Amino acid sequence: MRRLSHYLRSLEGFEEQDGGTVSSEELAARGQTTAAQVRKDLSHFGSFGKRGLGYRVDELRSSLRQILGIDRPWRVALVGAGRVGLALFEYPAFRSRGYQCVAILDSDPDKIGTVCGDLTIRAPADLEDVIGELDVELIILALPASAAQGVAGRAVEAGIKGILNFAPVRLNVPPRVPVEDVNLVMELEALSFAITQAERDA
Repeated sequence: MRRLSHYLRSLEGFEEQDGGTVSSEELAARGQTTAAQVRKDLSHFGSFGKRGLGYRVDELRSSLRQILGIDRPWRVALVGAGRVGLALFEYPAFRSRGYQCVAILDSDPDKIGTVCGDLTIRAPADLEDVIGELDVELIILALPASAAQGVAGRAVEAGIKGILNFAPVRLNVPPRVPVEDVNLVMELEALSFAITQAERDA
């Protein structure tokens, strides 16, 4: 899935350069993989391109958007209006990819009722109402680990379809509700590990 996201970004770059077609070799070079891997990845989802001619940029871009589920808007609720949460809310790429934040919730009494962008921050007690009234499909959890499981459980019961979790805890939710965990410390540990191994092998 992550490679498909890289391919899509590469295709968008080619479109900006008015490229009509692109080869698997060109996609591989930008995605730091191999042409064979590109062809194998795409073959899981159908037949794309023609041998010797490559892929039509506009057609493959449209197909990848459908595969990744970003050919339509997604309604999102943000739970946690701290530094991480507000940075996510202001991140322009969310909107450009069709993720529309329709609600913000926070437990801080000083924040409840204040305006952020064009939204009024609501209390966590309103979670079920927010999900039902605003047709929220995804939630982003940017709150302490101690509160994450409880909020996730309530959101699942209210009909949420997926969770992006920034809380440093593994959530226990039904298999039908996908969870993507984002742990910046673990990402930094992976980076420092890679550097350390490279230095040892040098």
